[in-house]
Amino acid sequence: MENRFWVVVPAAGSARRMGAAVPKQYLPLAGRTVIEWSLAPFLAHARTAGIVVVLSADDRRWPQTALAGDAKVVTTSGGAERMDSVLAGLRALQDRAAPEDWVLVHDAARPCLSATDLDRLLTELNDDAVGGLLAAPVVDTLKRAADGGRVSQTVPRENLWRALTPQMFRRDLLQRALDGVLARGIAVTDEAQAVEALGLQPKLVAGDADNIKVTLPEDLPRAERILQSRSAP
Repeated sequence: MENRFWVVVPAAGSARRMGAAVPKQYLPLAGRTVIEWSLAPFLAHARTAGIVVVLSADDRRWPQTALAGDAKVVTTSGGAERMDSVLAGLRALQDRAAPEDWVLVHDAARPCLSATDLDRLLTELNDDAVGGLLAAPVVDTLKRAADGGRVSQTVPRENLWRALTPQMFRRDLLQRALDGVLARGIAVTDEAQAVEALGLQPKLVAGDADNIKVTLPEDLPRAERILQSRSAP
């Protein structure tokens, strides 16, 4: 049975590495803002039950977006770190989503998620006992740096993947995982790492490497090229 799913989008971050005057999720991109592109695949999907966008407490830009009045989207305030914001999003779902409902966590600054990748994630994880994430196999040769910017080691790339989003877990499991690492003082950089701390093994679902995260200034024109290529005849 294909169940509905919920989405949590942490969007309380700043634009420090972008060097932009506004948070990167609100930068203009191909006629929309970055965050509007990031939410678009979920708003278009028939199985989306609802979306929680987790904002900074002083966010004044969200109400100006085209999605601020969308009936499927609600907002809540986030915290200092990513996992604080995801936990805030999960708490906002407690009265709406059942403990066993799927929750997909997606980066607000990842505007190039394709409908094909989203469907693949949902299909492959629909009956999975743990959950998992979109990821792309590492194809470049990896070097470990020593002092002075010299190569100390070539790292084998076999079995190495780049973690992407969405990352998809049951609401109750994800909340337990994040509460657990928070209580133990463990810093995690994604939701899968928190689930791993429970001794579980999330499933890797192959995703398109074009599902990039806008982090540096050069990422914005690259994202625009990707989006424009999909709309080209």
